[in-house]
Amino acid sequence: MADKIFEPIKFGGLELKNRIVMAPMTRCRAINNIPNDLMAIYYGQRANAGLIVTEGTSPSANGLGYCRIPGIFSDDQIIGWKKVADAVHEKGAKIFVQLMHTGRIGHVSNLPNGARLLAPSAVKAAGQIWTDSEGMQDHSEPEAMTKEELEITKNEFVNAAKNAIKAGLDGVELHAANGYLLEQFLSPYSNIREDEYGGSIENRCRFVLETAKAVVGAIGKDRVGIRVSPYGVASDMKHYPEIDQTYAYLAEKLNEIGITYIHVVDHSAMGAPSVPKEVKSLIKSKFSNTLILSGGYQLDAAEKDLVENNADLVAFGRPFINNPDLVDRLKNSWELSSDLDVNTFYTPGEQGYIDYPFYK
Repeated sequence: MADKIFEPIKFGGLELKNRIVMAPMTRCRAINNIPNDLMAIYYGQRANAGLIVTEGTSPSANGLGYCRIPGIFSDDQIIGWKKVADAVHEKGAKIFVQLMHTGRIGHVSNLPNGARLLAPSAVKAAGQIWTDSEGMQDHSEPEAMTKEELEITKNEFVNAAKNAIKAGLDGVELHAANGYLLEQFLSPYSNIREDEYGGSIENRCRFVLETAKAVVGAIGKDRVGIRVSPYGVASDMKHYPEIDQTYAYLAEKLNEIGITYIHVVDHSAMGAPSVPKEVKSLIKSKFSNTLILSGGYQLDAAEKDLVENNADLVAFGRPFINNPDLVDRLKNSWELSSDLDVNTFYTPGEQGYIDYPFYK
């Protein structure tokens, strides 16, 4: 019988009602990039989790590489996120918004007028991306960021974090995983800069650490987490020999900054290489605050990792899509729904979003 996973836990300055996290999942329902009533219903339905981390949300018009992903840089977006925060808090859960700048992952036709596809270096990502106007298209070639653009982008993260607090959200998760902008700085394949932001491990980690430090300075360390995906191959991220040392260094420096959590995602359940247990342990040994693990978990494995102190919280992703009451189902040993429509993961509208039934 799983017990620990359903116990409350202190989390930064908050208390979570259980140790289950709803993992961030892109759902593409934000028409005109503005969070809406549909999204408030969706997150409110799933607020039996202790903590919800929202879908990737751009801090900037330049980071809107995908269709219909939300932002958090305008007044309308703040108002939209307030509806979401209120719906989640009403059910007693906490909610962090994931700040995701897509960087080189995107297509110019998905960007608003005047926005530009920016990245550490002008290295085009392999593969294709959906555009509402032209269907599937190759990723556009990004522009290498100037020093001035690095500073502007860092400030966009800071302003987005302040906007999150203004909207009543409990904190922010910096998305440094899955091949988006912050991870693009970490990899020697997507970052071929020759200044102090490229080359050595310390240089490639610099922008991520500067951004984390600036966001902590703006909203406080208890309100800031980060997501990383060592060994992940999403969005054309290739393996490189010094992955382990990169994430050990990053964890050590994030510990010095004092952020409240590191969220390590392992996509092996979806066919990516697994994150070696030694790497997760290495990150945990360098970081003294909360560690969240996610990736293909079932209840027994999650409980085991919590009991063995491999993690403090465990995140579940896809099971939350078709089981809005996932925590109740796990707690009561009720059957999980197997009815999951992958065709509606990223489509606009209610279908495959808020119409999955609760357990009868």
